[in-house]
Amino acid sequence: MATGNRNLSDYNKDFVPNGADFRIGIVVSEWNDSITTNLLKGAMEALMENGVKEDNILIRYVPGTFELPLGAQYMCEFTQVEGIVAIGVVIQGETKHFDFVCEGATQGIKDVTLQYNTPISFCVLTDNNIQQSIDRSGGKHGNKGIECAIACMKMIALKREFETASNAGKFNQN
Repeated sequence: MATGNRNLSDYNKDFVPNGADFRIGIVVSEWNDSITTNLLKGAMEALMENGVKEDNILIRYVPGTFELPLGAQYMCEFTQVEGIVAIGVVIQGETKHFDFVCEGATQGIKDVTLQYNTPISFCVLTDNNIQQSIDRSGGKHGNKGIECAIACMKMIALKREFETASNAGKFNQN
């Protein structure tokens, strides 16, 4: 198991940028809302703990995990967010539906990330059972929402770093 004994909430605050002027969107699946609500709570706490103003966080809900890519795309198209945390949960059932939803969400979020050149953190739990989801949304393995919020902040900072260097004429291949 990739999580093993790791707490998803642990991170080194020395390596997290100050998000005082970051604008971050969060798209949350309504399906399995007892889990996604906890993931959202973790993401919000991490963002605000690292300087992101609550007024600079835009939260929108979609029906399920499969709809996360389109929700993220709408945020990219119609708002000024610099990064997005996509929150969802898919729990293995008795049919192949799990595989199709996981694949669609994963590929869709990746496609939106690249099409809009916008960091989108993949905060989608794909677990075998509800207990695994509980353990990763504030349980014994911490909260994946925290991990993904921090990843989003780091990617926004990285993008800004490249933009600044490019505008200053650094890193040009000429």
